[in-house]
Amino acid sequence: MNNTKKTVSLVLGSGGARGLAHIGIIHWLEEHNFEIKIISGTSIGALVGGIYGAGKLEVFEKWVLALQKRDVIKLLDFAYSMSGLFSGDKIMQTLQALLGDINIEDLPIEFTAVACDLEAEKEVWFDRGSLFEAIRASISIPTIFTPVNYQGRTLVDGAVLNPIPIAPTLTHITDITIAVSLSGKRQVVKPLKADNDNHPVEKTYLSGVSNYIDRLQKKYRPQQIEQPDFFDVMLKTYESMQNTISRYKVAGYNPDHLLEVPSNSCKILEFHRAAEMIDYGYKLAERKLSSLK
Repeated sequence: MNNTKKTVSLVLGSGGARGLAHIGIIHWLEEHNFEIKIISGTSIGALVGGIYGAGKLEVFEKWVLALQKRDVIKLLDFAYSMSGLFSGDKIMQTLQALLGDINIEDLPIEFTAVACDLEAEKEVWFDRGSLFEAIRASISIPTIFTPVNYQGRTLVDGAVLNPIPIAPTLTHITDITIAVSLSGKRQVVKPLKADNDNHPVEKTYLSGVSNYIDRLQKKYRPQQIEQPDFFDVMLKTYESMQNTISRYKVAGYNPDHLLEVPSNSCKILEFHRAAEMIDYGYKLAERKLSSLK
């Protein structure tokens, strides 16, 4: 039997909480005799990839699995700034405590985090220097989180220009390149399990009240058309842009294997659904990559 591990260049795309599926994919690769030599990531892909490279994925996974919806809300600290709704300080403090002071060049794997320079309209590749600063820049979703000022440049989420950064892996030689897109075709999604934050009786009662109010509104204001709120419009606009760019990037670089997580499987900030998304990633890898075993 040949026990030599296949080496992998792993590309982890952007998509908010859907990127927790990256964790499940990494677990599957490790369990099936693959060696991840290179990771390139944007936004949540940079976050998960950087934490994995630092050897802290297990700790991060335990933390995110414990999050409930109310915990996620508490992490969103208002910035009181015109450049973004949230400062991200609470999230960054948690990550900094987790990662410590480590440089990318000291990681046991090759790693690149991709951000976007707003003024120059160019990608910025972090392949050396502070891992924490690289991740912070890469996850700065425009209008949601405040931008990062880095060496006089204004940096935001790399997904603005490159939601699935395959190019940084092209200068390295490995057996296969696997790209993970979080902008896959929309699918019929099963109803969510009951949220940990709510008791079944309370949830049923609230649903009944909500349905009653909906019926009243339809009866007395039949002409009213429900409008999405400002926050939803921003997120959906951003996701639509990412989805379109992702398709062009994949077509242009053509990785050996493409794993696609449906774009409607999870909303950007639904980190309380960690267990569901991690499990989805593992099963997706099993379904798409089992022939490589």
